[in-house]
Amino acid sequence: MNDIENKLNSLSKSKFRNSFHLNNKMKTYVKEKGIDKIKNDAYELITKRLSDAFPKNDGKQTPMKQVHPVFIAQHATATCCRGCLEKWHQIKKGKQLSSSEIDYIVNVIIAYIKREL
Repeated sequence: MNDIENKLNSLSKSKFRNSFHLNNKMKTYVKEKGIDKIKNDAYELITKRLSDAFPKNDGKQTPMKQVHPVFIAQHATATCCRGCLEKWHQIKKGKQLSSSEIDYIVNVIIAYIKREL
């Protein structure tokens, strides 16, 4: 089992993190758009909303409503804000995310989405 699978298993034991799931509409959206489109969306959203050292509205920048599968996946995987990234993934707050950290975050999100399908 790889590190991402281990992390997802650990996150699934959290009552809060395990309360997030893709609904049928989101699953259909992912299947229709394809995983590559969802992955591109994840890169765009993470880069725009989390990559800065001090993101605007940190802790409140990721919607919790059923808007886009990436947002739900972010909450389920604790990749929703810099505080959760630090607590669960040991990615320090207060510094710009590196390209490898962004890759890791997106891979966690996509692994979660694939699990949900």
